[in-house]
Amino acid sequence: METKGRLQDKVTLVTGAGQGVGRAAAIRLAQEGARVAVNGRIAHPKIDTVVRETGGVPAIADIAHIGPVNAMVAEVEKRLGPIEILVANAARMTMSPFLEQDPAEWWEQIDVNLTGHINCIQTVLPGMRRIGGGKIVLISSFFGTLGWKNATGYCASKSGISALGESLAAELKPDNIAVSIIAPGIIDTPQLQVDADDLNVSREEVKAIYARDIPLGRVAAPEEVAATVAFLAGEGGPIFTGRTLHVNGGISRCPK
Repeated sequence: METKGRLQDKVTLVTGAGQGVGRAAAIRLAQEGARVAVNGRIAHPKIDTVVRETGGVPAIADIAHIGPVNAMVAEVEKRLGPIEILVANAARMTMSPFLEQDPAEWWEQIDVNLTGHINCIQTVLPGMRRIGGGKIVLISSFFGTLGWKNATGYCASKSGISALGESLAAELKPDNIAVSIIAPGIIDTPQLQVDADDLNVSREEVKAIYARDIPLGRVAAPEEVAATVAFLAGEGGPIFTGRTLHVNGGISRCPK
């Protein structure tokens, strides 16, 4: 992908980049000129496709475990150089009533959604410090603030991401590293199928149900979140450091 933009030649790691918001973010950042490392938990044709679409490199690791993350970041730095932009997006969600939740599934969501972000941040920070700064964009969720029936593990982990980002922004200010958080609302990604299955309706039906309570009148597209990612990865990062941006079509102003 040949392009010139505000992120020209910035080495960028996007986690969970095979689909949904992660894929859209990787593509948008590449369009802005970034050199993108495309993370997935395992090698997969979806990752290969995004690598081709972005002109980037694969970055395979299960981010829930620090060892694979260390190896992944070392390989990215070897191929592209120190990572200047981290988009921590990878997430897992399961839904079930709280007392029926499999503890292993509950903790897996914490391990991926929260610990995974921590692993990636800890591993890219030395490189960011060596080059004099960087941008970290954490993908949280509006439902980390609101809560969501049958999704306690997911909501708890996403709430933790917001607190993590706000704390790190203060700690990393002397290093010229901006940390910002995006809390998407309901986005048209494959994750909607989990919601549809929980409600026993089709994906299109669940989109229509959700749209009724969104002032925008529709479920947002991943590309709309990706535009916010690009802004925070660029000139918007410093002014919004330590802040959570709600990208939800106005749903946060609606009654639950």
